Amino acid sequence: MTARTTEVAPAPENETFSAKMKRQTWVDHDDAEYTGYMQALLGGELTKEEYADMVAQHYYAYLVIEDAAKQLKDDPVAGPFINEGLHRLEALEADLEYLLGADWREKIKPNAGTEEYVARLKEVCYTSPGAFVAHHYTRYLGDLSGGQIIRAATIRAFDLKDNEGVQFYVFPQIPDYKAFKIDYRDALDAAPWSDEEQQEVIDEVLVAYRLNTKVLVDCGRASKTLQAKNKAD
Repeated sequence: MTARTTEVAPAPENETFSAKMKRQTWVDHDDAEYTGYMQALLGGELTKEEYADMVAQHYYAYLVIEDAAKQLKDDPVAGPFINEGLHRLEALEADLEYLLGADWREKIKPNAGTEEYVARLKEVCYTSPGAFVAHHYTRYLGDLSGGQIIRAATIRAFDLKDNEGVQFYVFPQIPDYKAFKIDYRDALDAAPWSDEEQQEVIDEVLVAYRLNTKVLVDCGRASKTLQAKNKAD
């Protein structure tokens, strides 16, 4: 992953909306990447069960996002972003069964950060196409980007075979991730938002990143590995 940034870069001339959104939200994006939990996961320090905790937290968020997608698939603003090839619930369920067993549903629960995140998703995703796109962008483009680094690190850490346990990061219906992301950003630039509405979308992306950071911080608090590490430090 890229080096951590601490301030918003200045706006270049003729900046597109998608570029503006990436620039204005990058610091908060980095905050999620640089949580103790994520750094420990990328460093191969966590147990398989501690990795499974993050997978479980994702599951609760995608239950809402993908249910909202069903409701908004014909919306003129949100509809162009909805692609069944992105949907993650089936993959998450397969990963949780592999990691935790057939009774995985009885073993998971949302942490406090996830409860706050899910509450926000339920509050805005069904009623605001712009807010839905903000959360959709935050999750799925992240899965196609930094998520691929997480996938590789997790496979190494646990010696996983055939993408077992990391199906969440595999998109068989999207043959070219880079091209897909370019098309997605083109769709953002073509969306019929006013300048004010564009800023509202950016503001909601910031909310999404901050809530995701809280989820990962709570995963870290639940990690015995990190507790022991922090005590040793």
